[in-house]
Amino acid sequence: MADRTFFPLVLALWGAGLGAAGQYAKISVIFDQLPGVYPDAGASLGFIVSLVGFVGIVLGVVAGLVVARIRYRRAMLWALWAGALVSTFQATLPALPLMLASRVVEGVSHLAIVVAAPTLIAQISAERHRGFTLTLWSTFFSVAFTLLVVAGLPLVDAYGIEALFVAHGIWLAVFAVILTLFLRPIEAPPPGALTLSGMVSDHVAIYRSPHISAPAAGWLFYTFCFLAILTVLPPYIAPDWRTWVMGAMPLVSIAVSLTLGVLALRIMSAVALIQIGFALCVVSLLWLWIAPGLPLACMALAAALGLVQGASFAAVPQLNGTADSQAQAYGALAQTGNLGNTVGTPALLAVLGVAGYPGLVWTAIGVLTCGALVHAWMAARRKALA
Repeated sequence: MADRTFFPLVLALWGAGLGAAGQYAKISVIFDQLPGVYPDAGASLGFIVSLVGFVGIVLGVVAGLVVARIRYRRAMLWALWAGALVSTFQATLPALPLMLASRVVEGVSHLAIVVAAPTLIAQISAERHRGFTLTLWSTFFSVAFTLLVVAGLPLVDAYGIEALFVAHGIWLAVFAVILTLFLRPIEAPPPGALTLSGMVSDHVAIYRSPHISAPAAGWLFYTFCFLAILTVLPPYIAPDWRTWVMGAMPLVSIAVSLTLGVLALRIMSAVALIQIGFALCVVSLLWLWIAPGLPLACMALAAALGLVQGASFAAVPQLNGTADSQAQAYGALAQTGNLGNTVGTPALLAVLGVAGYPGLVWTAIGVLTCGALVHAWMAARRKALA
């Protein structure tokens, strides 16, 4: 672990993370324009969005194992250059099968970045700064989506979809060059060779470990609700407030995680803060049950979710002392996060169709309560093993 924090390098790794989030966001923000590019694609267009997440579900933990073996700097640089090349290729708007194949490659690149970058940030951050640096990292998805809406869509309006892909490729290449020049390899004993039987046993060991798997276990319940709530909540907010509230919620979540969240991490463990965040989410949802769509209750929910967001990433180095175990934990986070994002929205929409708004709120309360309870269970297991 570092004695001092080189913040410019932390910011460079965060910038690379924005590029990784852009691998999702660049398609989401232009999805309504893709039928014009692929008019005969029909429902298969959805795979352009979902393939990156599907790769994360299948290979999340494997990515942690592979990155640990090929080493973090090498994996990071390979993933950035591969992502830059893929995005440049996508700017040619290839035939749909080739576009889908490129999204699979992009999914692998995305996984390598989101495993290697936070592991590197944890290693180059002094312990007193790690709460801040990893909370900063946790904002990469929300910030990237905001940037692509604010700057990416005007670029598309001015120069076409191709320009967005080119800009994304340039972004990744710029950070690849910066990190090539300034990022040093982490000195750590390399793990053993990766075999199929070894991957299976490592997979089991990771999810059996209450240290490695705890952040991912809680993250599953957070991601199940976060995107889904942002998707299904707008119709219940008054039209005059709807756009403002939905635009502000992710920003409030980021602001709270970087302020109150970072301050709280100085006086309590990340796991304790996650549990407090989940509890405050439940209180906010009860408020929304009583007052559907109330803007102040929506902001309270966003703030509580922000506490869970930042502390979940900060929990990894608190619970895992080596770079390799941290990489495994971040791989598990990627896996459960993609699973939660994938199944959460359709599940809550199904509940909404059957049980209406009250059913939606109480289902979200149940899911987020499970997030707090699973952390309590994991903490008890760690205590029993101590």
